[in-house]
Amino acid sequence: MKDKIYTIPVTDAYQTDCACPLCFLQDVLEKNALDYYLGASLMEPDVRETTNASGFCKNHMHQMYDREINRLGMGLMLHTHLKDILSDISEDIENAAPAQGSFFKGRDKDYKKNLEDLAEHLDERSDSCVICKKMSDTMERYMDVLFWMYFEQDGFDKLFASKSRYCLPHLADLLRGCAKYLSQNQAAIFIKKLAGLQLEGMNQLEKELEWFTLKFDYRNQDKPWGESKDAIPHGISLLEGE
Repeated sequence: MKDKIYTIPVTDAYQTDCACPLCFLQDVLEKNALDYYLGASLMEPDVRETTNASGFCKNHMHQMYDREINRLGMGLMLHTHLKDILSDISEDIENAAPAQGSFFKGRDKDYKKNLEDLAEHLDERSDSCVICKKMSDTMERYMDVLFWMYFEQDGFDKLFASKSRYCLPHLADLLRGCAKYLSQNQAAIFIKKLAGLQLEGMNQLEKELEWFTLKFDYRNQDKPWGESKDAIPHGISLLEGE
């Protein structure tokens, strides 16, 4: 199985011991993006233009702050991002003030719609995230590559078969990817393999979780844990992602 540059990240992910290789890919992308936006890129005009407009979601903002590096760069980014938001919403906030604004002029339904529209716009600004967007775009490209590799690259189908427990969010992504990138015949072949592997892995995890609970019975205290000792974190990873 000879890799090309664009297939290497996917191959590397499937060669790890990570239960869900797509979680591994996502984690690598996230770490690289955090490094990028906390590095010298923050001083580049085109990057700052993007961060000013999009900003970062709550999760990534806290991850950046918790790294405790480049406080100056992060401060500069937050400053200009806040300036961008102020220029965007200041007029609407002023219009929402009854004493001087226009939100409360007209009929009852008008003021309600004005306030709801402003609230929705604020949600859009706070939820927008340049890292989430970057990760989403790259993961979509990886998905395209994965399906190509499964049918075109010798040996990848066997490597794919070594994984049997995708997290539910990425299982959903694989199903959507089948619909987007594969013909009906290809999708039928791929889903047959994926479904068999996934059910095998989920059934095994269900048994591990059951044995984890049974181990708290005094009659089972001296019996081996097997793979069940880590059943709770494995269950969380399956349901929500690693």
